[in-house]
Amino acid sequence: MKQYNMKAVVIGGAGFIGSNLVDVLVDMGAEVIVIDNLSTGNRDNINKSAKFFRVDICDEISDLVTLFSGADYVFHLAALARVQPSIKNPIEYNKNNVNGTLNVLWAAHIAGVKRVIYSASSSAYGDSNDLPFNENMPTNPMSPYGLQKLIGEQYCKMFSLVYGLETVSLRYFSVYGERQTLDGQYRLVMGIFAKQKLNNEKLTITGDGEQRRDFTYVKDVVKANILAAKSEDVGNGEVINIGNGSNISINELADMFGGDREYIQPVIEPKETLADINKAYDLLGWKPTGNLSEWVKNYKETLGI
Repeated sequence: MKQYNMKAVVIGGAGFIGSNLVDVLVDMGAEVIVIDNLSTGNRDNINKSAKFFRVDICDEISDLVTLFSGADYVFHLAALARVQPSIKNPIEYNKNNVNGTLNVLWAAHIAGVKRVIYSASSSAYGDSNDLPFNENMPTNPMSPYGLQKLIGEQYCKMFSLVYGLETVSLRYFSVYGERQTLDGQYRLVMGIFAKQKLNNEKLTITGDGEQRRDFTYVKDVVKANILAAKSEDVGNGEVINIGNGSNISINELADMFGGDREYIQPVIEPKETLADINKAYDLLGWKPTGNLSEWVKNYKETLGI
């Protein structure tokens, strides 16, 4: 892998996606600083070659300014994630996902950071029959989380316009892969199914299970972040879909895991997500490589389920 002499800050670097990104940055020879409050991240995920600072982005920004000093890139992956918990607790979510992001951008501006790469979400699209989701189509968030991530994108674009801070926002679609969480309210359907299989429980599926999702491999998401940092074709607040460009139903995912299933009350969620990934290829030269069915097969073997 090509080596880079750079300093990178990964906010949320103890988390699922962030820790995978840190590993690649370290392998590239970068000086890496990890910032995480460990509210959902795991200290064991942090690469030993990275410098770790337990800091909350919602606190005073002076610590952020100090840690950002001399940094080329800030990768902002910290957030309270998931749609359903945000509906139950919108104020706490707003504090972390909106105020926290504003703190990161302001600190990056003060510290003279070259570029901020922001982890956005396909939740900004909400529900639409216009598929695949294209970055130019109207957004229609169906949850506080989706709205907050959209506001984060708009803050990024505004900071590029007003303050000259280079930014780019990557809209992730249903990320899966190594270090995905199996416990707690922030786990996604893949983690829920895995935990239920480990406990010999039925797989619980909301609604009829025909809702379709574009599942994206975490290592592809990491690659997109690296390319977004280095590309000369972005930096003005661009919004770019990062998805697999194909989708499956939750019933089909349950088939991959196998076993009995139980259908429960539906929740507020899009019927289908599907990413148009042409912009990612055009601006970043990025293409997904993940194979979901093969990964689930190997994952089941690793867990012994």
